[in-house]
Amino acid sequence: MTESTAAHNNLAAPLGAPADTRAGRRGRAAVALTVTRVVLALFFGFSAFAKLIAHETAIETFDRMGWNQAAMYIIGGLEMAGAVALLIPVLAGAAAMAFCGLMAGASIVQLTLLDRVNAIMPALLIVLLVLIARERRDSTADLFALIRRRA
Repeated sequence: MTESTAAHNNLAAPLGAPADTRAGRRGRAAVALTVTRVVLALFFGFSAFAKLIAHETAIETFDRMGWNQAAMYIIGGLEMAGAVALLIPVLAGAAAMAFCGLMAGASIVQLTLLDRVNAIMPALLIVLLVLIARERRDSTADLFALIRRRA
């Protein structure tokens, strides 16, 4: 460990905490966020699958909203793409940011067109997605820089 890395680690830790304790916490947090990414990917994947196969519950929900089946397939496709991207570390941060937008829309739809009580679920998912996006911010910045260089 270089001196600058050690100095950075000391700034990020609570006062009086040994360096090993800080590193252990960061490691556990990274593992927890990786597990969260996988669980959210499965959640969004199953949600997408129901839309993409036109499961009767998905059709009923989109009918209640007054939206056609094309919207159901588009949202299902976005969810599936995002679910896969959450599993790819370099894409996970960008996927989490995109899902924040999708979940903000889902909260609004729940509040205005469906069941207001269920609007809390997408809002809670946003909190988890923000944590993932924050944890993956360096790789997301690298990804965007690469895209800008190639454009």
